[in-house]
Amino acid sequence: MAQQRTNLMRDLAIVVLSIALAVIIVKTETLTDILTTTQEIKFLGAFIAGLFFTSIFTTAPATVVLAEIAQTNSIFAIALIGGLGALIGDLIIFRFVKDRLSEDFNYLIKQSKSKRLGHLFRLRFFRWLFAFLGALVIASPLPDELGLFFMGLSKIKTKWFIPLSFLLNSAGILVIGFIAKAILK
Repeated sequence: MAQQRTNLMRDLAIVVLSIALAVIIVKTETLTDILTTTQEIKFLGAFIAGLFFTSIFTTAPATVVLAEIAQTNSIFAIALIGGLGALIGDLIIFRFVKDRLSEDFNYLIKQSKSKRLGHLFRLRFFRWLFAFLGALVIASPLPDELGLFFMGLSKIKTKWFIPLSFLLNSAGILVIGFIAKAILK
């Protein structure tokens, strides 16, 4: 019990520090500078923008860069390369979320003193529901953290997560590319 509480506090501290770091990066426009510089090297720019496409604090500038790169390049190539970068970003987050935050969530459920609630979340239906909700969030232009949290709760295996994340992120980037070409002609 004490160890789980310690883990929960450490995980919250990591989340707070990562949010603070992301805010500093965005406020100092470091990310914009990096993305603008790499945009000139089209495919490297797509990969790096894809990497940043997954986080709540970096989705907006990454989406803009992906849309700009898609203007003058193959939308499908940009979607595949950006999807690969997004997969790497998702894997980094997923490795943390899958085990650690799921344990923290289960610990908090146990603390609620409601045994029904704990049993409810163990049902196969909820595992599928969490996986489905996670996939929807990852496929959307919304930041992936919430989707990855749902995927972690669903206990999806990494071997299934990898192709799913790649396909969903590539599809999302593909849609962004098509919209950019249609609107920004």
